[in-house]
Amino acid sequence: MAKKNRVFTSFAVEDASIRTMLVGQAKNEKSPFEFVDMSVKEPWDEKWKTNCRTKIKGCDGLIAIVSKNTAAADGALWEIRCALEEGIPVLGVYAQSTGRPTTLPPELTKVPVVDWTWSNIARFINSL
Repeated sequence: MAKKNRVFTSFAVEDASIRTMLVGQAKNEKSPFEFVDMSVKEPWDEKWKTNCRTKIKGCDGLIAIVSKNTAAADGALWEIRCALEEGIPVLGVYAQSTGRPTTLPPELTKVPVVDWTWSNIARFINSL
């Protein structure tokens, strides 16, 4: 059986339902990719950054859900910066084909940001 990569999903709290869809797709038997979701599912206490960094360091990659909410999502932006600092591969995935942000936050300028397609996500996961 192939190894399931551990992937941290980073998202603005307003985009939680979109993260749920991504994780659901990974469980779909027809999906060309699968992963173990390592995202933060509940708010951390005052030590959330320490806990979150430990969780991110234990992952093979990070998928950032990119939407018009991302630029104001301090937690998600911190998670992306953390992954980059730790040398964890990062992929940005647009949450929707319309209503995309006109500019990306600095954290995403050196990160590939792609359309949400199974082949794009599979290519990233298979590269980990």
